[in-house]
Amino acid sequence: MPFSPGEELIYQAEFNRGPLRGVNVGELRFNVVDSVGSNGREQKLIGDAVGKGFLLKLFGSQFHLHVESIFTAEPFTVVHTNKLDEERKRVRFSEATFDHETRRAIWSDLDPTKNQTPTSTTVAFTEPVQDILTVIYFMRTRHLEPGQSFDIPLVDGGHLYRFSVAVMERKKMKTVMGRVDVLRIEPSMFGDQGLVRRRGTLSIWVTEDARHIPVKAQIRVPAGIFEIKLKRVTNRKDEIHH
Repeated sequence: MPFSPGEELIYQAEFNRGPLRGVNVGELRFNVVDSVGSNGREQKLIGDAVGKGFLLKLFGSQFHLHVESIFTAEPFTVVHTNKLDEERKRVRFSEATFDHETRRAIWSDLDPTKNQTPTSTTVAFTEPVQDILTVIYFMRTRHLEPGQSFDIPLVDGGHLYRFSVAVMERKKMKTVMGRVDVLRIEPSMFGDQGLVRRRGTLSIWVTEDARHIPVKAQIRVPAGIFEIKLKRVTNRKDEIHH
C-alpha cells in the first residue's frame, strides 16, 4: 500500500481570476485511520473540505464537506460511506452500504433539519467500486504511465458513474517536498455524465514514486481557476511542512 495509518495530507485551495490571484478560499484535509471492525481487514479514511476566507465573502455562506469511508485493502474497494454536506442553511447526511456479494449498494439521504424519513436508493455496481474519497486512494495504488487510461466504477448520490482517468505526462515540479518527479492525471469529473454536470476540467499531479502523493490539483471552470496545493504531509515516522 502506498499509504498507511497515520498519514495526513493538508491542502490549501486558492482562486484565480483576472486581478484576483492566489486568494485563499478553503482547506482540504485527508487522514488514513487505523483498522476498524472485528476482522481487522477494514480501514478507514476521513476527508474534510472547508470553505473559508474569500469564498465566504463572495457567497456569504459556509461550506463544509465531511466524508468517512471504510474500505478493504485486498481488493481495494469501499464497503461503507458516511457523508455530511453543509452549504448555507442546507444540511444533508448521506450513508451508503456496499454489499459485494450481490454487488448492490443502498444509498440513503437525510436532511436532519427536517422531520422526514430518509430517501433510499439501491444501486447496482461493478467491481472494484469506489466512493468520492476512496477513489483518490485507489488511484494511488495503481501503476501509472503516460498514455494510460482506465475507468473506475464510482457510487455517489445514489448513482453509479464511470470515473475515467487518463495519465497525461510526467514532469518535474516544485512542491512542499522539494523538486520532485510528478505525473499529471486527468479524471473526467465534469460533463453531462460526470459527477459535476457543468463545464470544467480537473488535473491532478501525483508524485512518481511508490506513494503517488497528490501534490497539486487544478480545477478550471467558467468562473475561474481553483488551485489546490499540498501544504503538509504528516506520517508516523516523519513530517514535512511548509
